[in-house]
Amino acid sequence: MLSAKSLFQEMVDDDESFRLFCSIAASGETQGGWENARIAALVPPSERALAPKITRHGADEDKHGRIFNALMKKRGLQPTEVPPETDYTMLLERNGIGLAHEKLKADRALSVRDIIVYLSHSRVTEQRAADQMVMLRKHFETHPEIGKAVRMISDDEDNHLAYTHEELLRYAAAGHGRLIQRTLRECALAEIAVYRDVSLAVMDRMGRILGWPRPKAAVLAVGIHAVYAYERAFGWRRMVTLRMPERRDALGGPATAAPEFA
Repeated sequence: MLSAKSLFQEMVDDDESFRLFCSIAASGETQGGWENARIAALVPPSERALAPKITRHGADEDKHGRIFNALMKKRGLQPTEVPPETDYTMLLERNGIGLAHEKLKADRALSVRDIIVYLSHSRVTEQRAADQMVMLRKHFETHPEIGKAVRMISDDEDNHLAYTHEELLRYAAAGHGRLIQRTLRECALAEIAVYRDVSLAVMDRMGRILGWPRPKAAVLAVGIHAVYAYERAFGWRRMVTLRMPERRDALGGPATAAPEFA
């Protein structure tokens, strides 16, 4: 039966597919860590109170990258090159989502608008990350090899999502509501297209590694396109709604360590 659990179990059980999955995840998390660190360094003077939370966000992303690399190391695996068509963060940036790397590499302070764009981009992508971790936690929370990593990363992603909701609501109350809603919608529609393309590329790679028969690969591709069609028509709205989270000031403290993965 083709289920999320059975598919991911196949990937976890095979060293080469596990290496590709962890390499893609580690690369994306590390890139996110760099982006957040640069944004924290360039926060405009009027928004300096936000810098520690952005720094914490980046530290969490760096930690996740180390966790995925540690999972590979435990099996005696080395990271593999990430195929460009599977690089979610790079493709988002190429599609103009979030803040351009050229801007982050400069030494000029960002604007309030830039911070809102960053938070809106994070709101959308953290929703995707949180949803994926809910699925993994449901099926693999007690897995002897990856269970601890799943629980830790899932908790962090929930914090990140709560933080984006709370900060965007603060900016909306300050009069930036229209900009926020417009930016959220643009980000969501672009993200679901990138997610579709990356999902197809990852499944194609995994299918070749695991020797999936053509009918199985075709069914999975149809499923990915069906998810995209739903998200394009209706599902994107879930990514743009804002509500005050139960976890207030979710990134208000220092980043948590991951000693078991050191």
